[in-house]
Amino acid sequence: MAGSRAYSPYHRYSGRKGSLRRGSVGRHPKATRRGPRLPVRTPVDHALPELVVLSRAQFDAPDEGEILRLAMDHVVAAGPYSAEAGYLEVGGDLVPSPWNGRTHALAVGRRVRELAGQDGNVTVPGRPWGRALGLRGPGVLHGYLVVTSRSRPTRAERSLLALLVRHTAAALSVAFAHRRQREDALNLRRLRGERTTLQRQLISVMAELGYERAVHALMADVAASGGGDEAVTRALHGLTGLPALVEDRFGRLRSWTGPSRPIPYPEPDPVRQDEMLHAVAKETGPVRIRDRLITLIRPHGEILGALALVDARDEADEHTVLALEHAAASLALEMTHLRDLAETELRLHRDLADDLLAGTDEPSAYARSEAVGHDLHGSHYVVVVQWSNRTADDSFAQTVSRAAVAMGMRSLQTRRSGHVVLITGDRPHARALYEALARATGTRSGTIGVSAPSDSLNDIPHHYQEAQRALDVRRHSRERYGTTFFDELGLYRILGPGNDYRELEAFVDEWLGQLIDYDTRHHTAMVETLARYFDCGGNYDETADSLAIHRSTLRYRLQRIRDISGHDLANVEGRLNLQVATRVWKIVLGGPG
Repeated sequence: MAGSRAYSPYHRYSGRKGSLRRGSVGRHPKATRRGPRLPVRTPVDHALPELVVLSRAQFDAPDEGEILRLAMDHVVAAGPYSAEAGYLEVGGDLVPSPWNGRTHALAVGRRVRELAGQDGNVTVPGRPWGRALGLRGPGVLHGYLVVTSRSRPTRAERSLLALLVRHTAAALSVAFAHRRQREDALNLRRLRGERTTLQRQLISVMAELGYERAVHALMADVAASGGGDEAVTRALHGLTGLPALVEDRFGRLRSWTGPSRPIPYPEPDPVRQDEMLHAVAKETGPVRIRDRLITLIRPHGEILGALALVDARDEADEHTVLALEHAAASLALEMTHLRDLAETELRLHRDLADDLLAGTDEPSAYARSEAVGHDLHGSHYVVVVQWSNRTADDSFAQTVSRAAVAMGMRSLQTRRSGHVVLITGDRPHARALYEALARATGTRSGTIGVSAPSDSLNDIPHHYQEAQRALDVRRHSRERYGTTFFDELGLYRILGPGNDYRELEAFVDEWLGQLIDYDTRHHTAMVETLARYFDCGGNYDETADSLAIHRSTLRYRLQRIRDISGHDLANVEGRLNLQVATRVWKIVLGGPG
C-alpha cells in the first residue's frame, strides 16, 4: 500500500517463546551432561487438549508470523517431533521464519522450493524421518512446516501432526483474510481521498484550460500577423508584465520588449552561451538561470534561439510558464519560416559561387547575381577559410557568413571539402575576419588564404587556386594560423599549382637528395633540421628550441648535413638554393614521406 512499509509476515513478532500452558513441553529440549533428551511421546488423550489450546491461541494470534511460530514451538505436542523450519508464502516466494534452525537451512530451503507446493520427504542428518508439510487454504498455499523426528512416528502421531497442520493452515487462512480486509479498507479510504483530490483538480484544470485557450488564440494571432520576434515579445510582455526578449543561437539580442533593457547589450561569450544552451536543453520546460526564465526555440530538435523573461523578483507562476511555452512554440514556427527563406537564398548564392569557381559565362553570371542581390561588377577576391577543429559543414559555413557580414564584406559563399570559400568584392582586412572567427569558434586554430584581385569573372577559377596556395603556405609555415594574401607570398608564388612537378622534384633531388636518402636509411631528420634552421633565419638558439634539442646537438647535425650533402652552408648561392629546395620539399612535395 502507498505510504506503508513493505509487508513482512514476521515484522510483528515479539520474540515470545514458551508453552501455551504450564507443563507443556518446549520446542528445543535443553541438553544435559548425559546427552540430549529425546522428546517424550505424548499420549493421544493428553495431546488433543494441548492441540485444542494451541488452535485457540493461533486463531487469536495477531499475525501470520505468530501463528507459524506457535506451530513450530508446540509441534512436540503431536508426537516425537521437532520443527526444523517454517516458511510463509509472500508475493510468490517462500519466506523463511526467523526461528528456523541455521544448521541445515540452505539444504532444507532448497528442498522445500523443489516440492513446488506438494508435501514431501526432507532429509536431515541424524533424523531418520522428516517431512515438509504444506499449509494450505482454499486453493492457495500459505506456507510450509518442516518437521523431523528421531524415530518413525506412529499412525496416531501422524494423525495428530496432520491435525496440527490443518489447524495452522486454517488459522493462516483467517489471518490472511483479515489482512486482505484491512488492506481493502485502507485502499477504499485512499481511493475516496484520491477521488476528492481529483475532483478539486478537475475544477482547477477547467479554469486552466480556459486560460490556456486564450493564450493559444493570442499567440496564433501573433504568428498569423507576421510581426516576427517583436510581436511575440510584445504579446508575452503584455500577458506576464515581465520584460521579454529573444536571442539568437549565439546569444545576440533580436528583440526586447519591456523596461530595463541593457544598452549596449552585452557581447555574448561563445563558451558560456553553449553551456547555457546545453543546460536548458537537458531540462523539460523553462529553466531559471539567475534572473531569467529561459526556454529554447527548437523546432524538430534544432536550437534556433532562446526566449526569456526577466524575472528578478521570482514572481513567475504556472500561468507565466504557460504563456512562455506558447510564445516559444509560436516563435518557433516564425523562425523556421524565416530560416527556410534564408536557406533558399543561401542555396542560390552557393550555386552561383560554385559555377564561378568552376568557370561560367559572364552574361549568365551577371543575370543570376542580380537575381540574388549581389553585384559581380568590379574586382573580386577569393577567400578560403579553414579551421582545424571544425568541419566545413553548414554550421561552420553559417559562422563564416555571419563573421563576413559583421565585417561589411559583400560576398557569395560555398563549401569545398575541408574549407569554406567566399567570393567578395572587398579586400579582407589582414586580421579582422580571422579575429571575428576566432571569437565565434572559441579557438584561434584557423587559417585564411586570400587571392589577388580578379577583374574578370573568367579569372575567378585561377584566383581560387591562388587563395588555396596562400592557405597552404600559411599552414606549412612556422605560424600556421592567421591570414595570408597571395600577392604577399613573394618567392612562394612560383611554387604553386601549375608548375612542373618533375622539374621541382629534380631540383630538390639535386640539392637534398643525399640528405633525403640518409634520412630514409637511418630514420633521421636531417632535411627537417635544415628546413627549420632556415625558417629561424640561421639563429641557433631559436632552431634548437623549435626542434626541442640542445644547441650542441644542432651544431653536430649541421656539420653532418655539410658532410653528407657536400654543400657549404656559408656559401651564399648554395645557401639560397638549399633554402629554396627545403621550401619546395616541405610545401610543394609534401615534406617527409
